[in-house]
Amino acid sequence: MRPTIHHPDMQTEFLTSERCWILETWNDLSDATTSIARARVTPGVTTQRHRLRGVAERYVIVSGSGIMRIGTLTPAKVGPGSVVVIPADAPQQITNEGTTDLIFYCICTPRFTPGCYETLG
Repeated sequence: MRPTIHHPDMQTEFLTSERCWILETWNDLSDATTSIARARVTPGVTTQRHRLRGVAERYVIVSGSGIMRIGTLTPAKVGPGSVVVIPADAPQQITNEGTTDLIFYCICTPRFTPGCYETLG
C-alpha cells in the first residue's frame, strides 16, 4: 500500500436492495485488508436483515439516530459518535428512528466484496 489521499465521487452514491444508500469511499484491490463505505438510511426505514460472510464490520455513526440489531444482542439506540462492532457472520439490521437521515461509515475487514453479502429472512 502506498500513501494516498482519495476523494470519493459523491455522484456515485447508490440505493441498495438492503434499503440504504451507499457511497464507496474506499474499496481498492491494493488494500485487501479494509474497505470503507458511507451508508445513509432515510427516516423510518429499516434495512434488510443481512450478514457479511467472513467480514467483520464497524459502524461509526455520524448523524441521525437509530436502533441497531446484531445477532442475539438486545437492540440498542445509536447516535452520533456511537461505534457498533459487528463480528463476521453476525446477523445485523439498523432502523432510522429519527426525522433526518441516519449517516454512518462502514469499515470492513477484510474489504467488502459483493460475494460476502447474504440477505437473511
